[in-house]
Amino acid sequence: MLCGIDEAGRGPVLGPMVVAGILIENDAPLRQLNVRDSKKLTPEKREALAPEIMKLVKFEIVVVSAEDIDLMRAQMSLNDFEAKIFATIIEKLNPETAYVDAADVDEIEFKKMILNELKKPVDVVSKHYADELFPVVSAASILAKVRRDAEVKKIEAEFGKPIGSGYPSDQITMTFLEEWLKEKGTLPPHCRQSWDTCKRLLTASKMHKLEEYQEAKK
Repeated sequence: MLCGIDEAGRGPVLGPMVVAGILIENDAPLRQLNVRDSKKLTPEKREALAPEIMKLVKFEIVVVSAEDIDLMRAQMSLNDFEAKIFATIIEKLNPETAYVDAADVDEIEFKKMILNELKKPVDVVSKHYADELFPVVSAASILAKVRRDAEVKKIEAEFGKPIGSGYPSDQITMTFLEEWLKEKGTLPPHCRQSWDTCKRLLTASKMHKLEEYQEAKK
């Protein structure tokens, strides 16, 4: 049995990280679906493929909130945290071989991090760009991305205004955070407070308020 694991939302400043794992006897059915790295598919194509993948595989999806990411980052690196989640999914799916998208710069080191968390031996193949190389990881990447997109839509509905993708490179996301901070004086829920982006926004906000106070005293 083959397992593939990938994540979506590792880098965003807003919203959760989602890790998905799939289990299948062989990857031929996935090849027939023509699964690819989720980043190379349109949202519509991902949405169409996800239910088809779910019919073929056993799967596990873990949604990690921004708050939980902040809590765990106080204790360990994001790579360590990700390795723990990957290991948890591997144990639930119980494959003979697990293909994973390496989070660490060192593929072998990330493999060791996962193996250290496993209670029984599994053949772990840790590769960069695994979502392009192995259909089982491509399929997992699609499930992870579709679920994260759904979670972001829920957050957007909660706020009642556009929040973008949640990535610091997204101007819609940054505008939302800046306006929220200006209006309320704090960062919104679902924000990764431990991220440098958040710290910079808070510092800039405090500096702006200090400048306003100094101007008012003149």
